[in-house]
Amino acid sequence: MAAAARTITDDQLANKTPCTEYDVRALVNHLLFWGPSLAGAGRKESVPQPAAAESDVDLAAGDWRGRLLALLDDITSSWAQPSAWEGETSMGTPHTLPAPVMGDMIVGELAVHGWDLAVATGQRLELPADLLAHLHDTVVAGVEQGREMGMYGPEVAVPADAPTLDRIIGLTGRDPAWT
Repeated sequence: MAAAARTITDDQLANKTPCTEYDVRALVNHLLFWGPSLAGAGRKESVPQPAAAESDVDLAAGDWRGRLLALLDDITSSWAQPSAWEGETSMGTPHTLPAPVMGDMIVGELAVHGWDLAVATGQRLELPADLLAHLHDTVVAGVEQGREMGMYGPEVAVPADAPTLDRIIGLTGRDPAWT
């Protein structure tokens, strides 16, 4: 996601994304709104939201790129600690999950939204094969729950021999051939 964010230009902020709820600007706002909670979950800290709802604040103004890159570094460093993956954690709500489940959800969130940003701005997202294999397994395991929670749309059929990222994207309800 950081690689994609570094090259997004301000005139691309109005581009549509495969995540139909968001254009690039709204997706950046979404990431900046929830990102501190993702980092906080790795540290087992509750981080207050910047507003009652994403739509109440415009975090994609000014130096959004610098803030997003710093936030991605913070998320990465908070989850790099082995203790982040132990016990239970939350994203600042009373509802906790096993830390490995939350960590995998966050990896999925960043990978899929990283793909959203990349393709919306004419880029290609490259992820390591071992990460993609792990992510595929975790998405498969939680896809129905993700749909029930409104995180994923109906599955888009993708050939079984398609690249792993394409199969992940299809599971989340996005079309890997989106343009």
